[in-house]
Amino acid sequence: MLRILLFLGTNLAIMLVLGIVCSIFGIDRWAYGQSGINLQGLLVMCAVFGMGGAFISLAMSKTIAKWTTHAQVIVDPKGANEIWLLNTVRQHADNAGIGMPEVALYESPDMNAFATGMSRNHALVAVSTGLLQSMNREQISAVLGHEITHVANGDMVTLTLIQGVLNTFVMFLARILGTLIESALGGGRDNNRGGGWAYFLIVMILQTVLGFLATIVVMWFSRWREFRADAGGARLGSRAGMISALQTLSGSHESGLPKAVAAFGISGDSSVARLFMSHPPIEERIAALRNAAA
Repeated sequence: MLRILLFLGTNLAIMLVLGIVCSIFGIDRWAYGQSGINLQGLLVMCAVFGMGGAFISLAMSKTIAKWTTHAQVIVDPKGANEIWLLNTVRQHADNAGIGMPEVALYESPDMNAFATGMSRNHALVAVSTGLLQSMNREQISAVLGHEITHVANGDMVTLTLIQGVLNTFVMFLARILGTLIESALGGGRDNNRGGGWAYFLIVMILQTVLGFLATIVVMWFSRWREFRADAGGARLGSRAGMISALQTLSGSHESGLPKAVAAFGISGDSSVARLFMSHPPIEERIAALRNAAA
């Protein structure tokens, strides 16, 4: 809760300062004169849609994850493996100081696991059948420790908040820059072209470009948190198990998780440019664990 309040407070403070700066330099009056834009109202609208959309996504994350992966929550464990899985997650959760998350299995040949949820005490940890079949218990314990560390660190909430703040400013800046560009091209309220199709086309292009830049920031944080989660997996499980699990993952195919939860898996897509990778290369993760043990 403190993390949410801190980020919301930061977002509101930035919005307030931005509004004051626009007022002092007359940018708000200029924007209104050019295209009838009320900057204060625009800021509020962008915050509502930017932050609101991110929080709705977070609130629905467990439901979406279960639906997209067809994960089945273990209520009555069947067999020794499911009993061990529940007990291991419970032990890691107790050691990490969080509530017991829901534990689910989903059918997939890919070796993967992910965690998601609205808060530290109401999370979901899901494991693929491929991971259970391909790794030994020491490796699986470390992977579960990795996912529990994501939950304990509040990574899902932080990633959502960062995305929400960036969404707000992408929407806001796209519309301000759109007004500037349209004015420079000869548009504007005076000749009845302000706010027309040209303006909206410019805004859509700018929003796409700024969205790509915002994605770089989000992916940087996503990669950074993977190193912390690996360290947590080594601490809650074992360092040898975490390194061994990553080595096993390095020989597997890319993550088959749906896009909605791919960023939260132990294994991620590294087939795109580095700036847009949600996970660092596995060899770098292994090197970081070995260096920490030195």
